[in-house]
Amino acid sequence: MTFDYIVAKKDDGRQLGEFLSDCGLSHRLITSLKRTVNGMTVNGERAKTIAVLHEGDKVCINLPEDKTEIEPNGELCAPIVFEDEHIVVFDKPASMPCHPSIKHRLDTLANYFSFLYPDKTFRCINRLDRDTSGLCICAKDSFAATALSKCVEKTYFAAVCGVVLSGGTIDAPIAREQESIIIRCVREDGQRAVTHYKPIRHSNRHTLLEINLETGRTHQIRVHMAHIGHPLAGDGLYGGDASLERQGLHCGRLEFVHPITKEKVELFAPLPKDIEGLFG
Repeated sequence: MTFDYIVAKKDDGRQLGEFLSDCGLSHRLITSLKRTVNGMTVNGERAKTIAVLHEGDKVCINLPEDKTEIEPNGELCAPIVFEDEHIVVFDKPASMPCHPSIKHRLDTLANYFSFLYPDKTFRCINRLDRDTSGLCICAKDSFAATALSKCVEKTYFAAVCGVVLSGGTIDAPIAREQESIIIRCVREDGQRAVTHYKPIRHSNRHTLLEINLETGRTHQIRVHMAHIGHPLAGDGLYGGDASLERQGLHCGRLEFVHPITKEKVELFAPLPKDIEGLFG
């Protein structure tokens, strides 16, 4: 895959490596391009990262094609909300993991991605828990993956137990339970975690919250909601009720700047029927 850039007046006199870094390429990707024949060229000639650029120069980077080693599975289904040459965004259903594991070799989003794009490597930007539904963005190349890792904003919708009348912010550190490799808890020696929430609607037993995260700790929403006495519906691991067969968490909105067009993209995914049913 090839990307072309024309050097603007403001970049006259800069070195190629610095220019590419500002274009969104990671240090790791630039190092890989240095080792690739014609990975970086200026005006059609192979160039080093120390090459000095001038206004009007044509910079070209050639990303080597990569292939996935994940077994494809075309029997799965995850609706596509957005797609172009560089990005695909799925509305991932609950019960589908993002990545394969010992217990989930063939039923993951990666398996479905491999079926759709057999010549691409699966690069999931906002990995969701198996039972969390909603928007999941995947890059089709390493350049897009690097750029998206810095600019994707996510909004979650959570069905929690009890009635929450006002919004707030939870600033409480999260650590791993000492006797578990899975369960997390709020503990003073944990990593800082910040969650913003506000109620959207209520039923007699549940509240639908809109949630935005400042940090991305494992199980952060689940742990923080349980910490304030409102665990997620269906989340037995953290004290939720049995009103759902999975935790009531859905990634319903994504915003990002497209790495190529530089346009802002905003995507939505409606609440799945099981969560919606709690407020019907």
